[in-house]
Amino acid sequence: MIVFDLSCDEGHRFEGWFGSSEDYAAQQQRGLVSCPHCGSERIGKAPMAPSVPAKANTAPAEKPQQEHQLANQPMPPAVQKAFKALAEAQAKALEKSTWVGSSFAEKARSMHYGEETEAPIHGQATRAEAEEMAGEGIGVAPILFPVSPPDKLN
Repeated sequence: MIVFDLSCDEGHRFEGWFGSSEDYAAQQQRGLVSCPHCGSERIGKAPMAPSVPAKANTAPAEKPQQEHQLANQPMPPAVQKAFKALAEAQAKALEKSTWVGSSFAEKARSMHYGEETEAPIHGQATRAEAEEMAGEGIGVAPILFPVSPPDKLN
């Protein structure tokens, strides 16, 4: 296998894995190589730095640890700070909320129509269930960050 750094005419960079240089050329000629970002078939090999292994007697340079990655780029500090603030706000909002699992739609409807006392709940609903509830005037909102069911936590 051979890995090429490729780029399209729109400037998007991506990797392509091929059996050989000839395999890449044949696929490109048949129009089988396209940009995963925009679909352009005008693709060329991007400049690549050769991989030169470090000498055995040298210590590898330590890379600063990034908290998160955005695609294959380090996430800017301002974005990291915003994600952290959102996660903290969501956690605070869910502190007094009860996990109802897959019965979320049923419980929300029951509270909305006065069959049960209203209380903050969170759980799982399909997109169709969420759209139906919104159509009935039931306030629903997606949770931005995944929440594990209590029985799935360590």
